[in-house]
Amino acid sequence: MNHPTSRYDEIAAGLAEVEGRIAAACADAGRERSEITLIVVTKTYPASDVEILAELGVMDVGENRHPEAGDKAGEVGAQLRWHFLGGLQTNKAGAVAQYADMVHSVDRAKLVNSLSRGAEAAGRTLRCLVQVDFGDADGRSGVAPSGVPELAAAVAAADHLELAGVMTVAPLGVDPAPHFDHLVRISADLRGDHPQATVVSAGMSGDFEDAVRAGATHLRIGRSVLGERASTR
Repeated sequence: MNHPTSRYDEIAAGLAEVEGRIAAACADAGRERSEITLIVVTKTYPASDVEILAELGVMDVGENRHPEAGDKAGEVGAQLRWHFLGGLQTNKAGAVAQYADMVHSVDRAKLVNSLSRGAEAAGRTLRCLVQVDFGDADGRSGVAPSGVPELAAAVAAADHLELAGVMTVAPLGVDPAPHFDHLVRISADLRGDHPQATVVSAGMSGDFEDAVRAGATHLRIGRSVLGERASTR
């Protein structure tokens, strides 16, 4: 596909800069770059940007809202892994289960049931993360740390779902590092009962180096790769 050279070059430069920062954070933490999955968050960006990312070798992209996410997944020709990152209403879960490869934002048992039914209808298995909330007051989704074992068990027991691990969004305006460290401890405890639940999804454009140092396996980065979002698509 032909793209405006300037946009291709802009995204390539952003991706290269982020890759350099990830590599440096891995070196500081004594980790291998291969331990990290970069999810480029493409919400509000056009499908043409996703096509460019695919050409640049990005395999994992993240979206926050349905139906935008589903429309984009249908429009983009490349074979990509689609990560659903945002808060999810139960009445949209079935549709999201049709195209998402991983849902990062499982925060209640009712959503587990809806995702399971949707995945069954689609004839596929959907990987899910339990979203953990560390008590910030800005209305984000998530279950308290004490509720993780019960919700994780519900995901693991659901037909057509696979418990893949945990996710958090760091609270605003505070040092994210202690929260990322706490999430990694929660992950370690969870793997005692669910050894396959190895994913630790943490870190965005403003704090992903802290997430790498803590032990995150999946980073969700949009702005630093794609530039500031336009107000309209």
